[in-house]
Amino acid sequence: MRLKKDSSEQKLRGAYYTPLQLANAMVNLVAPQNIANVLEPSCGDGVFLDSLASLNLLDSIPDVTAVEIEDDEAEKVSNNYKDKKNVHVLNEDFLDFYQRVYGKQTYDLILGNPPYIRYQYLTEEQREIQSSILTSHGMKSNKLINAWVAFLVACVQLLSENGKIAFVIPAEILQVVYAEDLRLFLSNQLSKITLLTFEQLVFPDIEQEILVFIGEKGKEEKGIRIIELNNLEDFKKLDLNSNGFQKLKHVKEKWTKYFVSAEEIKVIQSIRDDKRFSKFSDLALINVGITTGNNTYFSVDKGTTDKYELSSVTLPLIGRSSHAHGIYFTDKDWQENIEADKRAMLISFPDIPYEEYPAKHKEYIELGEKNEENKGYKCSIRDRWYIVPSVWIPDAFFLRRNNLYPKFVLNRCKAVSTDTMHRIKFNDGVNAENVLLSYYNSISFAFTEICGRSYGGGVLEILPGEVGNIMLPIIDNIDEALKNELLEQIDEIVRNEEDIEEALDIVDQKLLVEVLSIDKNICISCRQIWKKMQKRRLGRGV
Repeated sequence: MRLKKDSSEQKLRGAYYTPLQLANAMVNLVAPQNIANVLEPSCGDGVFLDSLASLNLLDSIPDVTAVEIEDDEAEKVSNNYKDKKNVHVLNEDFLDFYQRVYGKQTYDLILGNPPYIRYQYLTEEQREIQSSILTSHGMKSNKLINAWVAFLVACVQLLSENGKIAFVIPAEILQVVYAEDLRLFLSNQLSKITLLTFEQLVFPDIEQEILVFIGEKGKEEKGIRIIELNNLEDFKKLDLNSNGFQKLKHVKEKWTKYFVSAEEIKVIQSIRDDKRFSKFSDLALINVGITTGNNTYFSVDKGTTDKYELSSVTLPLIGRSSHAHGIYFTDKDWQENIEADKRAMLISFPDIPYEEYPAKHKEYIELGEKNEENKGYKCSIRDRWYIVPSVWIPDAFFLRRNNLYPKFVLNRCKAVSTDTMHRIKFNDGVNAENVLLSYYNSISFAFTEICGRSYGGGVLEILPGEVGNIMLPIIDNIDEALKNELLEQIDEIVRNEEDIEEALDIVDQKLLVEVLSIDKNICISCRQIWKKMQKRRLGRGV
Protein backbone atom coordinates (compact mmCIF):
# COMPACT_ATOMS: atom_id res chain seq x y z
CA MET A 1 0.00 0.00 0.00
CA ARG A 2 1.37 3.40 -0.92
CA LEU A 3 1.19 6.09 1.72
CA LYS A 4 -0.31 9.43 0.82
CA LYS A 5 3.02 11.23 1.09
CA ASP A 6 4.58 8.79 -1.40
CA SER A 7 1.89 9.14 -4.04
CA SER A 8 1.90 11.42 -7.03
CA GLU A 9 -0.47 14.37 -7.12
CA GLN A 10 -2.28 12.74 -10.04
CA LYS A 11 -2.80 9.52 -8.14
CA LEU A 12 -4.13 11.36 -5.09
CA ARG A 13 -6.60 13.29 -7.22
CA GLY A 14 -7.52 10.17 -9.18
CA ALA A 15 -7.33 12.35 -12.28
CA TYR A 16 -6.68 10.42 -15.47
CA TYR A 17 -7.96 12.58 -18.28
CA THR A 18 -10.31 11.23 -20.92
CA PRO A 19 -8.97 11.10 -24.49
CA LEU A 20 -10.90 13.50 -26.76
CA GLN A 21 -11.62 10.59 -29.11
CA LEU A 22 -13.44 8.76 -26.31
CA ALA A 23 -15.28 11.88 -25.15
CA ASN A 24 -16.47 12.56 -28.71
CA ALA A 25 -17.68 8.97 -29.07
CA MET A 26 -19.61 9.15 -25.79
CA VAL A 27 -21.23 12.48 -26.69
CA ASN A 28 -22.21 11.10 -30.08
CA LEU A 29 -23.89 8.09 -28.47
CA VAL A 30 -25.98 10.20 -26.11
CA ALA A 31 -26.25 13.19 -28.46
CA PRO A 32 -28.57 15.62 -26.67
CA GLN A 33 -31.78 16.59 -28.40
CA ASN A 34 -34.06 19.21 -26.89
CA ILE A 35 -32.48 19.00 -23.48
CA ALA A 36 -32.47 21.79 -20.94
CA ASN A 37 -29.17 21.21 -19.18
CA VAL A 38 -25.96 19.21 -18.93
CA LEU A 39 -23.69 18.50 -15.95
CA GLU A 40 -20.04 17.50 -15.99
CA PRO A 41 -19.27 16.71 -12.32
CA SER A 42 -15.48 16.45 -12.52
CA CYS A 43 -14.51 18.35 -15.64
CA GLY A 44 -10.70 18.30 -15.33
CA ASP A 45 -9.41 19.88 -18.53
CA GLY A 46 -12.94 20.26 -19.89
CA VAL A 47 -12.77 17.52 -22.49
CA PHE A 48 -16.52 16.86 -22.54
CA LEU A 49 -17.22 20.57 -23.00
CA ASP A 50 -14.72 20.48 -25.85
CA SER A 51 -16.61 17.56 -27.38
CA LEU A 52 -19.95 19.32 -27.13
CA ALA A 53 -18.38 22.36 -28.78
CA SER A 54 -16.58 20.46 -31.55
CA LEU A 55 -19.78 18.58 -32.41
CA ASN A 56 -21.71 21.87 -32.58
CA LEU A 57 -23.98 20.91 -29.69
CA LEU A 58 -22.85 23.30 -26.98
CA ASP A 59 -24.74 26.38 -28.14
CA SER A 60 -28.06 24.54 -28.37
CA ILE A 61 -28.08 23.65 -24.65
CA PRO A 62 -29.49 26.42 -22.41
CA ASP A 63 -27.47 25.48 -19.32
CA VAL A 64 -24.16 23.62 -19.08
CA THR A 65 -22.58 23.24 -15.64
CA ALA A 66 -19.02 21.98 -15.12
CA VAL A 67 -17.64 21.31 -11.63
CA GLU A 68 -13.90 21.06 -10.93
CA ILE A 69 -12.15 20.90 -7.56
CA GLU A 70 -8.71 22.01 -8.80
CA ASP A 71 -8.29 25.78 -8.94
CA ASP A 72 -5.91 25.85 -11.92
CA GLU A 73 -8.00 23.53 -14.06
CA ALA A 74 -11.25 25.30 -13.23
CA GLU A 75 -9.68 28.64 -14.17
CA LYS A 76 -8.40 27.29 -17.50
CA VAL A 77 -11.76 25.81 -18.46
CA SER A 78 -13.56 28.95 -17.33
CA ASN A 79 -11.29 31.08 -19.50
CA ASN A 80 -11.79 28.79 -22.49
CA TYR A 81 -15.56 29.25 -22.28
CA LYS A 82 -15.83 32.75 -20.85
CA ASP A 83 -17.71 33.92 -23.96
CA LYS A 84 -20.37 31.23 -23.57
CA LYS A 85 -23.12 32.61 -21.34
CA ASN A 86 -24.73 29.18 -21.06
CA VAL A 87 -21.56 27.56 -19.63
CA HIS A 88 -20.96 27.80 -15.88
CA VAL A 89 -17.68 26.49 -14.46
CA LEU A 90 -17.77 26.00 -10.68
CA ASN A 91 -14.55 25.63 -8.71
CA GLU A 92 -15.65 23.35 -5.90
CA ASP A 93 -15.71 19.76 -4.73
CA PHE A 94 -18.51 17.89 -6.51
CA LEU A 95 -19.48 16.20 -3.25
CA ASP A 96 -20.18 19.65 -1.77
CA PHE A 97 -22.00 20.64 -4.96
CA TYR A 98 -24.19 17.55 -4.74
CA GLN A 99 -25.17 18.29 -1.16
CA ARG A 100 -26.08 21.84 -2.16
CA VAL A 101 -28.27 21.02 -5.20
CA TYR A 102 -29.74 17.57 -4.42
CA GLY A 103 -33.51 17.81 -4.27
CA LYS A 104 -33.48 21.24 -5.94
CA GLN A 105 -31.95 20.62 -9.35
CA THR A 106 -31.93 17.79 -11.92
CA TYR A 107 -30.10 17.34 -15.21
CA ASP A 108 -31.12 15.84 -18.54
CA LEU A 109 -27.58 14.68 -19.36
CA ILE A 110 -24.60 14.01 -17.10
CA LEU A 111 -21.22 13.29 -18.70
CA GLY A 112 -17.93 12.54 -17.09
CA ASN A 113 -14.92 10.58 -15.96
CA PRO A 114 -15.14 10.62 -12.15
CA PRO A 115 -11.95 10.56 -10.08
CA TYR A 116 -10.62 7.15 -9.06
CA ILE A 117 -9.57 7.98 -5.50
CA ARG A 118 -9.09 5.25 -2.91
CA TYR A 119 -10.78 5.72 0.45
CA GLN A 120 -7.51 6.30 2.32
CA TYR A 121 -6.70 9.31 0.14
CA LEU A 122 -10.00 11.11 0.81
CA THR A 123 -10.23 13.83 3.43
CA GLU A 124 -12.29 13.12 6.54
CA GLU A 125 -14.99 15.48 5.27
CA GLN A 126 -15.07 13.71 1.89
CA ARG A 127 -15.37 10.36 3.61
CA GLU A 128 -18.34 11.57 5.63
CA ILE A 129 -20.13 12.97 2.56
CA GLN A 130 -19.38 9.82 0.55
CA SER A 131 -20.71 7.65 3.36
CA SER A 132 -23.85 9.79 3.59
CA ILE A 133 -24.48 9.53 -0.17
CA LEU A 134 -24.18 5.75 -0.13
CA THR A 135 -26.06 4.97 3.09
CA SER A 136 -28.91 7.39 2.30
CA HIS A 137 -29.56 5.34 -0.83
CA GLY A 138 -29.54 1.96 0.90
CA MET A 139 -25.89 1.09 0.30
CA LYS A 140 -23.13 0.10 2.70
CA SER A 141 -20.09 2.33 3.08
CA ASN A 142 -16.67 0.83 3.75
CA LYS A 143 -12.97 1.44 3.20
CA LEU A 144 -12.89 -0.57 -0.03
CA ILE A 145 -15.14 1.85 -1.87
CA ASN A 146 -13.49 4.19 -4.36
CA ALA A 147 -14.68 7.79 -4.90
CA TRP A 148 -16.05 6.99 -8.38
CA VAL A 149 -18.81 4.91 -6.75
CA ALA A 150 -20.17 7.88 -4.78
CA PHE A 151 -19.91 10.10 -7.87
CA LEU A 152 -21.95 7.63 -9.91
CA VAL A 153 -24.62 7.22 -7.23
CA ALA A 154 -24.90 10.98 -6.69
CA CYS A 155 -25.16 11.71 -10.42
CA VAL A 156 -27.86 9.10 -10.98
CA GLN A 157 -29.81 10.84 -8.23
CA LEU A 158 -29.40 14.16 -10.06
CA LEU A 159 -30.89 12.86 -13.32
CA SER A 160 -34.21 14.21 -14.53
CA GLU A 161 -37.18 11.93 -15.17
CA ASN A 162 -35.87 10.79 -18.56
CA GLY A 163 -32.25 11.79 -18.06
CA LYS A 164 -29.13 10.03 -19.33
CA ILE A 165 -25.72 9.53 -17.77
CA ALA A 166 -22.52 8.53 -19.59
CA PHE A 167 -19.48 7.83 -17.39
CA VAL A 168 -16.03 6.35 -17.84
CA ILE A 169 -15.63 3.97 -14.90
CA PRO A 170 -13.47 0.96 -13.92
CA ALA A 171 -14.58 -2.34 -15.40
CA GLU A 172 -14.49 -3.80 -11.90
CA ILE A 173 -18.11 -2.64 -11.53
CA LEU A 174 -18.99 -5.85 -13.38
CA GLN A 175 -17.70 -8.22 -10.75
CA VAL A 176 -16.12 -6.93 -7.53
CA VAL A 177 -17.82 -7.67 -4.24
CA TYR A 178 -17.68 -4.08 -2.99
CA ALA A 179 -19.82 -2.99 -5.97
CA GLU A 180 -22.67 -5.41 -5.14
CA ASP A 181 -24.80 -2.66 -3.59
CA LEU A 182 -24.00 -0.37 -6.51
CA ARG A 183 -25.18 -2.92 -9.08
CA LEU A 184 -28.45 -3.37 -7.21
CA PHE A 185 -28.90 0.41 -6.87
CA LEU A 186 -28.35 1.01 -10.58
CA SER A 187 -30.67 -1.82 -11.60
CA ASN A 188 -33.39 -0.28 -9.42
CA GLN A 189 -32.87 3.31 -10.56
CA LEU A 190 -32.36 2.99 -14.32
CA SER A 191 -34.57 1.60 -17.06
CA LYS A 192 -31.69 0.99 -19.49
CA ILE A 193 -28.04 0.18 -18.83
CA THR A 194 -25.48 -0.05 -21.62
CA LEU A 195 -21.90 -1.13 -20.90
CA LEU A 196 -19.23 -0.69 -23.56
CA THR A 197 -16.09 -2.69 -22.80
CA PHE A 198 -12.69 -2.67 -24.52
CA GLU A 199 -10.24 -5.45 -25.26
CA GLN A 200 -7.38 -2.96 -25.36
CA LEU A 201 -6.51 -0.62 -22.50
CA VAL A 202 -7.85 2.90 -22.98
CA PHE A 203 -5.61 4.27 -20.20
CA PRO A 204 -2.40 2.22 -20.67
CA ASP A 205 -0.42 4.43 -18.28
CA ILE A 206 -2.40 3.14 -15.31
CA GLU A 207 -3.19 -0.35 -16.67
CA GLN A 208 -6.78 0.24 -15.57
CA GLU A 209 -9.44 -1.63 -17.49
CA ILE A 210 -12.34 0.74 -17.99
CA LEU A 211 -15.75 0.70 -19.59
CA VAL A 212 -18.26 3.28 -20.71
CA PHE A 213 -21.39 3.19 -18.58
CA ILE A 214 -24.55 4.63 -20.13
CA GLY A 215 -27.63 4.74 -17.92
CA GLU A 216 -31.08 6.02 -18.84
CA LYS A 217 -34.07 6.78 -16.69
CA GLY A 218 -37.55 6.16 -18.00
CA LYS A 219 -40.86 4.49 -17.30
CA GLU A 220 -40.30 1.44 -19.51
CA GLU A 221 -37.66 -0.96 -18.21
CA LYS A 222 -35.52 -2.42 -21.00
CA GLY A 223 -32.68 -4.05 -19.04
CA ILE A 224 -28.96 -4.31 -19.72
CA ARG A 225 -26.69 -4.84 -22.71
CA ILE A 226 -22.93 -5.33 -22.84
CA ILE A 227 -21.15 -4.49 -26.08
CA GLU A 228 -17.53 -5.52 -26.53
CA LEU A 229 -15.25 -3.25 -28.56
CA ASN A 230 -11.64 -3.85 -29.47
CA ASN A 231 -10.53 -0.23 -29.09
CA LEU A 232 -11.71 3.35 -29.56
CA GLU A 233 -11.68 2.96 -33.35
CA ASP A 234 -14.62 0.54 -33.10
CA PHE A 235 -16.89 3.44 -32.12
CA LYS A 236 -16.91 4.47 -35.79
CA LYS A 237 -18.91 1.37 -36.76
CA LEU A 238 -20.92 0.96 -33.56
CA ASP A 239 -24.69 0.90 -33.91
CA LEU A 240 -26.27 0.81 -30.47
CA ASN A 241 -29.72 0.08 -31.87
CA SER A 242 -28.52 -3.20 -33.35
CA ASN A 243 -27.75 -4.53 -29.86
CA GLY A 244 -30.75 -5.71 -27.88
CA PHE A 245 -31.24 -5.52 -24.12
CA GLN A 246 -31.41 -8.47 -21.77
CA LYS A 247 -33.75 -8.52 -18.80
CA LEU A 248 -31.81 -7.32 -15.77
CA LYS A 249 -32.35 -9.02 -12.45
CA HIS A 250 -32.68 -6.64 -9.51
CA VAL A 251 -30.04 -8.41 -7.45
CA LYS A 252 -26.43 -7.89 -6.40
CA GLU A 253 -24.98 -10.63 -8.59
CA LYS A 254 -22.16 -9.94 -11.03
CA TRP A 255 -22.89 -8.43 -14.39
CA THR A 256 -20.21 -10.52 -16.13
CA LYS A 257 -22.92 -13.09 -16.87
CA TYR A 258 -24.46 -10.64 -19.34
CA PHE A 259 -21.50 -11.22 -21.65
CA VAL A 260 -23.38 -14.33 -22.70
CA SER A 261 -26.53 -14.30 -24.79
CA ALA A 262 -30.08 -14.19 -23.49
CA GLU A 263 -30.54 -17.84 -24.55
CA GLU A 264 -27.39 -18.85 -22.67
CA ILE A 265 -28.63 -17.02 -19.56
CA LYS A 266 -31.81 -19.11 -19.77
CA VAL A 267 -29.63 -22.24 -19.80
CA ILE A 268 -27.75 -21.00 -16.72
CA GLN A 269 -31.00 -20.31 -14.89
CA SER A 270 -32.45 -23.69 -15.87
CA ILE A 271 -29.47 -25.42 -14.26
CA ARG A 272 -29.88 -23.38 -11.07
CA ASP A 273 -33.49 -24.58 -10.93
CA ASP A 274 -32.67 -28.21 -11.84
CA LYS A 275 -32.99 -30.60 -8.88
CA ARG A 276 -30.24 -32.76 -10.42
CA PHE A 277 -27.72 -30.08 -9.38
CA SER A 278 -26.64 -28.59 -6.08
CA LYS A 279 -24.42 -25.72 -5.01
CA PHE A 280 -20.86 -26.55 -3.96
CA SER A 281 -21.62 -24.85 -0.63
CA ASP A 282 -24.38 -27.42 0.06
CA LEU A 283 -21.74 -30.14 0.12
CA ALA A 284 -18.78 -28.62 1.91
CA LEU A 285 -17.29 -25.83 3.96
CA ILE A 286 -15.06 -23.70 1.71
CA ASN A 287 -12.47 -21.69 3.59
CA VAL A 288 -9.44 -19.62 2.71
CA GLY A 289 -6.10 -21.36 3.04
CA ILE A 290 -3.78 -20.74 5.95
CA THR A 291 -2.87 -17.07 6.29
CA THR A 292 0.75 -17.25 7.39
CA GLY A 293 1.41 -13.52 7.05
CA ASN A 294 4.67 -14.37 5.29
CA ASN A 295 4.61 -17.38 2.98
CA THR A 296 8.31 -17.11 2.06
CA TYR A 297 9.29 -17.48 5.72
CA PHE A 298 6.84 -20.17 6.80
CA SER A 299 6.93 -22.21 3.55
CA VAL A 300 10.28 -23.97 3.44
CA ASP A 301 12.23 -26.38 1.26
CA LYS A 302 14.20 -29.44 2.34
CA GLY A 303 17.47 -27.53 2.72
CA THR A 304 16.00 -25.08 5.22
CA THR A 305 14.16 -27.86 7.03
CA ASP A 306 17.37 -29.84 7.46
CA LYS A 307 19.50 -26.82 8.42
CA TYR A 308 17.19 -25.76 11.26
CA GLU A 309 15.94 -29.27 12.15
CA LEU A 310 12.33 -28.27 11.48
CA SER A 311 10.90 -31.63 10.39
CA SER A 312 9.11 -32.13 13.71
CA VAL A 313 7.19 -28.86 13.27
CA THR A 314 6.39 -28.97 9.56
CA LEU A 315 3.40 -30.27 7.62
CA PRO A 316 3.18 -31.36 3.96
CA LEU A 317 2.32 -28.30 1.91
CA ILE A 318 0.58 -27.80 -1.42
CA GLY A 319 1.65 -24.27 -2.19
CA ARG A 320 0.58 -23.49 -5.75
CA SER A 321 -0.83 -24.89 -8.97
CA SER A 322 2.49 -26.41 -10.03
CA HIS A 323 2.51 -28.45 -6.80
CA ALA A 324 -0.73 -30.16 -7.80
CA HIS A 325 0.16 -32.68 -10.48
CA GLY A 326 -3.22 -34.37 -10.78
CA ILE A 327 -6.66 -34.33 -9.17
CA TYR A 328 -5.26 -36.13 -6.13
CA PHE A 329 -2.41 -34.77 -4.00
CA THR A 330 -0.59 -37.88 -2.82
CA ASP A 331 2.48 -38.62 -0.73
CA LYS A 332 4.31 -39.40 -3.99
CA ASP A 333 3.39 -35.96 -5.37
CA TRP A 334 4.63 -34.33 -2.20
CA GLN A 335 7.91 -36.23 -2.27
CA GLU A 336 8.44 -35.19 -5.90
CA ASN A 337 7.98 -31.55 -4.87
CA ILE A 338 10.53 -31.97 -2.08
CA GLU A 339 13.06 -33.53 -4.46
CA ALA A 340 12.48 -30.64 -6.89
CA ASP A 341 13.52 -28.20 -4.10
CA LYS A 342 10.05 -26.69 -3.91
CA ARG A 343 8.80 -25.03 -0.73
CA ALA A 344 6.81 -28.12 0.12
CA MET A 345 6.62 -27.86 3.91
CA LEU A 346 4.79 -25.43 6.18
CA ILE A 347 6.20 -24.53 9.58
CA SER A 348 3.67 -24.82 12.38
CA PHE A 349 5.43 -23.98 15.65
CA PRO A 350 3.62 -25.38 18.71
CA ASP A 351 1.96 -23.23 21.35
CA ILE A 352 4.32 -24.21 24.16
CA PRO A 353 6.65 -21.99 26.22
CA TYR A 354 9.41 -20.51 24.06
CA GLU A 355 11.99 -21.86 26.51
CA GLU A 356 11.01 -25.41 25.53
CA TYR A 357 11.78 -24.83 21.84
CA PRO A 358 14.89 -26.63 20.53
CA ALA A 359 17.91 -24.39 19.92
CA LYS A 360 17.68 -24.71 16.14
CA HIS A 361 14.03 -23.61 16.14
CA LYS A 362 14.96 -20.55 18.20
CA GLU A 363 17.75 -19.87 15.73
CA TYR A 364 15.26 -19.83 12.84
CA ILE A 365 12.90 -17.54 14.75
CA GLU A 366 15.80 -15.19 15.57
CA LEU A 367 16.78 -15.19 11.89
CA GLY A 368 13.23 -14.10 11.05
CA GLU A 369 13.40 -11.25 13.55
CA LYS A 370 16.82 -10.18 12.25
CA ASN A 371 15.32 -9.94 8.74
CA GLU A 372 12.21 -8.19 10.17
CA GLU A 373 9.90 -10.95 8.99
CA ASN A 374 7.96 -10.29 12.21
CA LYS A 375 7.17 -6.69 11.25
CA GLY A 376 4.55 -7.55 8.62
CA TYR A 377 1.04 -6.62 9.71
CA LYS A 378 -0.44 -10.10 10.09
CA CYS A 379 2.61 -11.37 11.95
CA SER A 380 2.90 -8.29 14.15
CA ILE A 381 -0.66 -8.50 15.54
CA ARG A 382 -0.16 -12.02 16.92
CA ASP A 383 0.77 -12.64 20.54
CA ARG A 384 3.67 -14.72 19.21
CA TRP A 385 4.38 -13.74 15.63
CA TYR A 386 5.90 -17.10 14.64
CA ILE A 387 2.86 -19.21 15.62
CA VAL A 388 0.53 -19.45 12.60
CA PRO A 389 -3.17 -19.64 13.57
CA SER A 390 -5.97 -21.77 12.12
CA VAL A 391 -3.87 -24.69 10.94
CA TRP A 392 -6.03 -27.69 10.08
CA ILE A 393 -5.93 -30.45 7.49
CA PRO A 394 -8.65 -30.15 4.83
CA ASP A 395 -10.24 -32.87 2.70
CA ALA A 396 -9.48 -31.07 -0.58
CA PHE A 397 -8.10 -27.91 -2.16
CA PHE A 398 -9.43 -25.48 -4.76
CA LEU A 399 -7.00 -23.16 -6.48
CA ARG A 400 -7.69 -19.46 -5.84
CA ARG A 401 -6.05 -17.92 -8.94
CA ASN A 402 -5.96 -19.76 -12.20
CA ASN A 403 -5.05 -19.61 -15.85
CA LEU A 404 -7.06 -22.02 -18.03
CA TYR A 405 -9.20 -23.47 -15.24
CA PRO A 406 -9.10 -23.99 -11.45
CA LYS A 407 -7.83 -27.31 -10.21
CA PHE A 408 -9.93 -29.09 -7.61
CA VAL A 409 -7.72 -31.60 -5.80
CA LEU A 410 -8.41 -34.23 -3.13
CA ASN A 411 -5.98 -34.32 -0.19
CA ARG A 412 -4.40 -37.78 0.07
CA CYS A 413 -1.35 -37.01 2.24
CA LYS A 414 -2.65 -34.88 5.13
CA ALA A 415 -1.29 -31.73 3.54
CA VAL A 416 -2.14 -28.11 4.26
CA SER A 417 -2.21 -25.07 2.01
CA THR A 418 -1.45 -21.38 2.23
CA ASP A 419 -3.96 -18.80 1.00
CA THR A 420 -3.06 -19.56 -2.62
CA MET A 421 -5.50 -22.46 -2.23
CA HIS A 422 -8.93 -22.66 -0.62
CA ARG A 423 -9.50 -25.39 1.93
CA ILE A 424 -12.44 -27.76 1.47
CA LYS A 425 -14.03 -29.69 4.36
CA PHE A 426 -16.84 -31.97 3.16
CA ASN A 427 -20.06 -32.21 5.14
CA ASP A 428 -20.78 -35.41 7.06
CA GLY A 429 -21.95 -38.20 4.78
CA VAL A 430 -20.66 -36.56 1.59
CA ASN A 431 -18.59 -38.79 -0.68
CA ALA A 432 -15.44 -36.82 -1.54
CA GLU A 433 -14.77 -38.61 -4.83
CA ASN A 434 -18.34 -38.05 -5.99
CA VAL A 435 -17.86 -34.31 -5.51
CA LEU A 436 -14.46 -34.41 -7.21
CA LEU A 437 -15.92 -36.11 -10.28
CA SER A 438 -18.94 -33.80 -10.32
CA TYR A 439 -16.70 -30.75 -10.85
CA TYR A 440 -14.90 -31.79 -14.04
CA ASN A 441 -17.63 -31.14 -16.62
CA SER A 442 -18.67 -28.31 -18.95
CA ILE A 443 -21.57 -27.12 -16.80
CA SER A 444 -19.53 -26.71 -13.62
CA PHE A 445 -16.67 -25.11 -15.58
CA ALA A 446 -19.11 -22.57 -17.05
CA PHE A 447 -20.33 -21.70 -13.56
CA THR A 448 -16.73 -21.35 -12.38
CA GLU A 449 -16.10 -18.62 -14.97
CA ILE A 450 -19.44 -16.96 -14.18
CA CYS A 451 -18.88 -17.02 -10.42
CA GLY A 452 -15.21 -15.94 -10.53
CA ARG A 453 -13.69 -12.69 -11.69
CA SER A 454 -10.91 -11.54 -14.01
CA TYR A 455 -8.16 -10.60 -11.59
CA GLY A 456 -5.68 -9.05 -14.05
CA GLY A 457 -3.27 -10.41 -16.61
CA GLY A 458 -5.94 -12.87 -17.73
CA VAL A 459 -6.06 -14.63 -14.34
CA LEU A 460 -9.33 -16.05 -13.02
CA GLU A 461 -9.70 -15.40 -9.30
CA ILE A 462 -12.43 -17.15 -7.37
CA LEU A 463 -13.11 -16.58 -3.67
CA PRO A 464 -14.60 -19.10 -1.21
CA GLY A 465 -18.14 -17.71 -1.40
CA GLU A 466 -17.93 -17.77 -5.19
CA VAL A 467 -16.72 -21.38 -5.22
CA GLY A 468 -19.79 -22.12 -3.11
CA ASN A 469 -22.06 -20.91 -5.92
CA ILE A 470 -20.66 -23.32 -8.54
CA MET A 471 -23.38 -25.77 -9.57
CA LEU A 472 -22.41 -29.45 -9.41
CA PRO A 473 -24.37 -32.44 -10.71
CA ILE A 474 -25.60 -34.76 -7.96
CA ILE A 475 -24.16 -38.23 -8.55
CA ASP A 476 -24.89 -40.06 -5.29
CA ASN A 477 -25.96 -43.27 -7.02
CA ILE A 478 -23.23 -43.56 -9.63
CA ASP A 479 -21.80 -46.99 -10.37
CA GLU A 480 -18.53 -47.32 -8.44
CA ALA A 481 -16.63 -48.87 -11.35
CA LEU A 482 -17.71 -46.08 -13.71
CA LYS A 483 -16.74 -43.43 -11.14
CA ASN A 484 -13.27 -44.92 -10.69
CA GLU A 485 -12.80 -45.21 -14.44
CA LEU A 486 -13.74 -41.57 -15.04
CA LEU A 487 -11.60 -40.25 -12.18
CA GLU A 488 -8.62 -42.23 -13.44
CA GLN A 489 -9.06 -40.76 -16.92
CA ILE A 490 -9.35 -37.19 -15.60
CA ASP A 491 -6.32 -37.62 -13.35
CA GLU A 492 -4.23 -38.94 -16.23
CA ILE A 493 -5.23 -36.01 -18.49
CA VAL A 494 -4.40 -33.45 -15.79
CA ARG A 495 -1.10 -35.13 -14.82
CA ASN A 496 0.04 -35.31 -18.43
CA GLU A 497 -0.99 -31.67 -18.97
CA GLU A 498 -3.23 -32.69 -21.84
CA ASP A 499 -6.16 -30.58 -23.06
CA ILE A 500 -8.69 -30.45 -20.22
CA GLU A 501 -11.48 -30.46 -22.81
CA GLU A 502 -10.69 -34.13 -23.39
CA ALA A 503 -11.74 -34.78 -19.79
CA LEU A 504 -14.84 -32.61 -20.19
CA ASP A 505 -15.82 -34.51 -23.33
CA ILE A 506 -15.65 -37.80 -21.47
CA VAL A 507 -17.52 -36.66 -18.36
CA ASP A 508 -20.18 -34.73 -20.28
CA GLN A 509 -21.08 -37.82 -22.29
CA LYS A 510 -20.54 -40.65 -19.80
CA LEU A 511 -21.90 -38.92 -16.71
CA LEU A 512 -24.15 -35.98 -17.62
CA VAL A 513 -25.81 -37.38 -20.73
CA GLU A 514 -25.79 -41.15 -20.18
CA VAL A 515 -26.23 -41.34 -16.39
CA LEU A 516 -28.11 -38.15 -15.48
CA SER A 517 -30.02 -37.83 -18.81
CA ILE A 518 -29.04 -34.19 -19.20
CA ASP A 519 -29.72 -32.80 -22.66
CA LYS A 520 -26.50 -32.87 -24.69
CA ASN A 521 -27.34 -29.42 -26.06
CA ILE A 522 -27.14 -28.01 -22.53
CA CYS A 523 -23.62 -29.44 -22.23
CA ILE A 524 -22.68 -27.90 -25.58
CA SER A 525 -24.14 -24.54 -24.59
CA CYS A 526 -22.26 -24.54 -21.29
CA ARG A 527 -19.02 -25.47 -23.02
CA GLN A 528 -19.54 -22.45 -25.30
CA ILE A 529 -20.20 -20.21 -22.29
CA TRP A 530 -17.03 -21.43 -20.58
CA LYS A 531 -14.91 -20.97 -23.69
CA LYS A 532 -16.37 -17.55 -24.47
CA MET A 533 -15.76 -16.16 -20.98
CA GLN A 534 -12.37 -17.83 -20.70
CA LYS A 535 -11.30 -16.38 -24.05
CA ARG A 536 -12.39 -12.89 -23.00
CA ARG A 537 -10.49 -13.20 -19.72
CA LEU A 538 -7.33 -14.60 -21.27
CA GLY A 539 -7.42 -11.81 -23.84
CA ARG A 540 -6.77 -9.38 -20.96
CA GLY A 541 -3.44 -11.10 -20.33
CA VAL A 542 -2.02 -10.55 -23.81
